[in-house]
Amino acid sequence: MKRLFKALALSVTGMGAALAPATAEEWRFNNFLPETRPESAELEQFVKDVNAALPDGPEVTLYSGGSLGLPNTDTLRFLPKGAVEMSLVWANYLGRDAPALSSVVVQGTIGSIEEFEKAIPTVREIYEEEFADWGVSAVGYVAIPMLSVSVFCRDEPVRTIADLKSKKLRVWARDQVETFTRLGVAAQIIPQEEMYVAMKTGVVDCALYPALYAHTVSLQEVSKYASFLYPMASGPYVIGVASDKWAATDEAVKTAMTSAADDLWNRTNQYEDDFERELAARDKLVEQGITWGEDFSDEDRDLFVSSVTETWKMLAEEAGGNAPAYRERVLTALGR
Repeated sequence: MKRLFKALALSVTGMGAALAPATAEEWRFNNFLPETRPESAELEQFVKDVNAALPDGPEVTLYSGGSLGLPNTDTLRFLPKGAVEMSLVWANYLGRDAPALSSVVVQGTIGSIEEFEKAIPTVREIYEEEFADWGVSAVGYVAIPMLSVSVFCRDEPVRTIADLKSKKLRVWARDQVETFTRLGVAAQIIPQEEMYVAMKTGVVDCALYPALYAHTVSLQEVSKYASFLYPMASGPYVIGVASDKWAATDEAVKTAMTSAADDLWNRTNQYEDDFERELAARDKLVEQGITWGEDFSDEDRDLFVSSVTETWKMLAEEAGGNAPAYRERVLTALGR
């Protein structure tokens, strides 16, 4: 199956500017996140650090917000073939081509910073192994904060799973679709760049999203109500380079990039202030017109966790291959 998907990469079309050849002195860095995201600012600093260390080139240029027209779900198809020299990658977006990667960390199964810190080294090891099998070298990582995921709704407050069953819910990954389907909720994947219009036009009634980042997609303009549902730890973003490209890269360039990547990881792999940042984000959203309601109940959150735990097991078994073993490695790291 992997050979089939790798063969399909040869026929990927519609990449627009991304397929234009880069100059010999440019490394194009594809970033699917909006420029307004904090991670994008960190990636800008990474690029500055690399370029400062390499005054004679090559020069790294960051293209944010999907401006190169490269779908994040296609990363394992376009990156090994050289559509760009470097790309941000998130494993949970890759379930179509690499189910084992998307089920390493199912969102909602890790609910505390303490557990997450135990799991991170194992998750990184798994990513390096699996990405290498797809012809991608993981040359750096960007940590994702311990997020608080809330339900944002257009027309009326929703604070129970029972009420959510009568709504159309936007989510961003298949594991969420499966989890909410188990709970009797109609969930559909809508990319974040399409979420604003989907909410505004009523394609969905509610959207699952972290309050910390809601302002970056103007979610406060198309929703009136929000309530916290669950804490979410995610595997880190990966900075990927085609393995053959990386193997042929000059050692001085490699050193500059890995050194900047280590600094990037050390800056982002910090979680102490996450809850304070979450509260500040909620306050700002309230100032902008959101009515922040009561949290979903402990009973509802327990119900969600039970559902997502079953989803994780199901996805790992369905993916087959290394996926069940990856899940066991993460569970072992968590001490479960």
